[in-house]
Amino acid sequence: MSTKEEILELLTERQGDYYSGEEIARRLSVSRAAVCKAVRNLRNEGYAIDGVTRRGYSLSDGIDPLSIRGIRGRLRPELQTMEISVLTLAASTNAILHERAGEGAPQWSLLLAEEQSSGRGRNQRSFFSPKDTGVYMSLLLRPKNYTADQAVRITVMAAVAVCEAIEEISGEETAIKWVNDIFMRGKKVCGILTEGTVSIENGRLDYAVLGIGINLYEPKEGFPRELRPVAGAVFPKARKDGKTRLISSFLNRFFESYADPLSADYPTRYRNRSLVIGRHVRLISGDRESEVLVKGIDDECRLQVEYPDGHEESCCSGEISLQLESKRKRTA
Repeated sequence: MSTKEEILELLTERQGDYYSGEEIARRLSVSRAAVCKAVRNLRNEGYAIDGVTRRGYSLSDGIDPLSIRGIRGRLRPELQTMEISVLTLAASTNAILHERAGEGAPQWSLLLAEEQSSGRGRNQRSFFSPKDTGVYMSLLLRPKNYTADQAVRITVMAAVAVCEAIEEISGEETAIKWVNDIFMRGKKVCGILTEGTVSIENGRLDYAVLGIGINLYEPKEGFPRELRPVAGAVFPKARKDGKTRLISSFLNRFFESYADPLSADYPTRYRNRSLVIGRHVRLISGDRESEVLVKGIDDECRLQVEYPDGHEESCCSGEISLQLESKRKRTA
């Protein structure tokens, strides 16, 4: 890590308390001038760092920076050596990690960003990723013997792990809209995008990049007008170690399902949080849109639906809209 990044880690560890410039310089084996320069650069990047003569520097309690050391300190033993990197600004963590995967990055490489300028969701939609308010991360996986269709399992495992991590730190309930959206209090707080490359020779995944965007805190200026009816946040404002606790909890829980999916029984945990089972929704698959009744979600994570004519089908891809159900309730 750079001197600037190391200073941010130190200030994060004692967030709200003061850390003298002399002590920082001694800990990092750098000059006091180097400390002053790094703090100035951090302030220019938007970090609220107070400086008081004879007391030192203090990181404001009103922000929640990412801390590699804090995340790693909460990880289970199997993940202690995973590669973790943080960017102040990324166009898209998924796009960057795709490049690293092609260069041979190992499984469990994790890329985090404080902000994304071109975050994306499914079907090339943009994902609002402002500075300081969200968790934007991509995780590289190299699963064995996964077909392209089976990649949905990764998304489902991740959805369950995100829900349980959010519930752990917030004490509130979450729900899942098939296949990749997490809701709290009736609004979307998280989107998941799993992308990968498939071998032409055997049709198996070479690797998968699991991208997750979580609205952890509400933006100070609020969500953009077009997102306000649907977007929500886990908390109204920043909490100390919120990002660190959420990310480490997610990784620990996701590892359990990914390493041993049968004993983890993630399909049952997913179904228990489903927003759609038993509801009429609009299913969008390619150019086809249909009104369907969701009968269930099977152990292969396929949506089991019934059409108005009684025909039943299992869908492994597509998108659903809950607006149809809302209209039914209003007219009932």
